[in-house]
Amino acid sequence: MSGVTLSNVIKRYGDVQVIHGVDLTIGDGEFCVFVGPSGCGKSTLLRMVAGLEETTGGQMTIGTRDVTREDPAERGVAMVFQTYALYPHMTVAENMGFGLKMTGHPRADIDRKVAEASRILKLDEYLRRKPAALSGGQRQRVAIGRAIVRGPEVFLFDEPLSNLDAELRVEMRVEIARLHKEIGATMIYVTHDQVEAMTLADKIVVLRAGRIEQVGAPLELYRDPDNRFVAGFIGSPAMNFLAAKVGAGRQVAAPALQGSLALPVQVPPEGTAVTLGIRPEHIEIVPGDTHSVDLTEALGGVSYAYLVADNGERMIVEERGDHRSAEGARVGVRFDPARAMLFDDKSEARIR
Repeated sequence: MSGVTLSNVIKRYGDVQVIHGVDLTIGDGEFCVFVGPSGCGKSTLLRMVAGLEETTGGQMTIGTRDVTREDPAERGVAMVFQTYALYPHMTVAENMGFGLKMTGHPRADIDRKVAEASRILKLDEYLRRKPAALSGGQRQRVAIGRAIVRGPEVFLFDEPLSNLDAELRVEMRVEIARLHKEIGATMIYVTHDQVEAMTLADKIVVLRAGRIEQVGAPLELYRDPDNRFVAGFIGSPAMNFLAAKVGAGRQVAAPALQGSLALPVQVPPEGTAVTLGIRPEHIEIVPGDTHSVDLTEALGGVSYAYLVADNGERMIVEERGDHRSAEGARVGVRFDPARAMLFDDKSEARIR
């Protein structure tokens, strides 16, 4: 197995640059997830690693080999796409072994590798079936099995769960996590779903407009984001952002909270406009008359109250236990200032 290194990687389509000098190191055996909104360049970057998109500038290495100009077949990668791309007239076993058959591998070798991939993915009872007789999750497991049979150095997943229903998505997330644990291969996974990123990744790469915003372990990004974009993208529901201004004594005044608070950070000079960030689970609803409960989502063991402050700003508060705020009620809120984050209004950078 091998790691992947991108050095000042650039992608242009004519005069339009979509990937802007990306530098990234993915360790041997690491599960790395590219995450970001639609159009941020995550799939383009993955396709560049696969060799399906030409690299305009920079260098790409897999292990110790410079693969920047190598053909996809020579890179030692296998890709699992959003669509299953299975041959409908072939059985599961034939689909999984087709790549090796085309490269002239001995039949016994193909059968052995198909059997091993089938064991890992629990597909033994489906080997004689054709894709039409399989569920969506089973078809995606066959597509993953086809990649395993090839024995690549790096596995590439391009939003492989997007076509599955919610229950199957959860099931397949577990399957992919178990697969990585069992075979220990380097995996790069693209998704726009930050829940998938948080549950699968050893390392998350947050992308925006073709640039890396932050790289780190899931909980590192959640607890210590570098900027407002990462803070808002990682976490579900998203972090609450409230308009604020630095007042006298370097205290931060947020109109939505109808008061000022001291934060344990290097607060900018008085009069500076800032954004106060606080996650839903760090806010508590208390008796008061500063916010209206607009809507409550009850999800069983947890619910989310959508509040509207008197100045019109909105926030989401997580509630646990048996008590749920009633829609239309007037409430107050409180939180530990040490849990709050402060962001510069112009640069969106975190103020620490």
